[in-house]
Amino acid sequence: MKRLQVMRDVLPNIEAATVFWDANSVEQWQATQRAGTTLGLRFAGIELKERPYDYDAALAKAASDYRRALVVITSTDFFFDRERIANIALRHRIPSIFAFRQYVEAGGLLSYGPNIRAMYRLAADYVYRIARGAKPADMPVE
Repeated sequence: MKRLQVMRDVLPNIEAATVFWDANSVEQWQATQRAGTTLGLRFAGIELKERPYDYDAALAKAASDYRRALVVITSTDFFFDRERIANIALRHRIPSIFAFRQYVEAGGLLSYGPNIRAMYRLAADYVYRIARGAKPADMPVE
């Protein structure tokens, strides 16, 4: 997982981190665990279950040595709470990494992932081209 490699490059002394995940991101949590093993990172996976999520309580569940970095996996609920999550990381002085730049715009430290706005523009272009007669099978995969 490239996001974890970026975190490792920026925070080379990090050995453990807290990871927020929920029911919408189980597979990402499992992939994060596998990637952590490869990169020599340990994770305290904190599953958030009931909306509204209590991020302060979730962070408090992790042992102190895991609270040196925060990884937030992609989830719709997390995206809508991005400002709250970024503020909690800032308040606790914990470096945080996310999938989208909107988290950084809300106050998070790092992001690595696709540009959502560019993806929507590209999707709109594809819809336009298909509506004008282009065959989807003839269009490039981007």
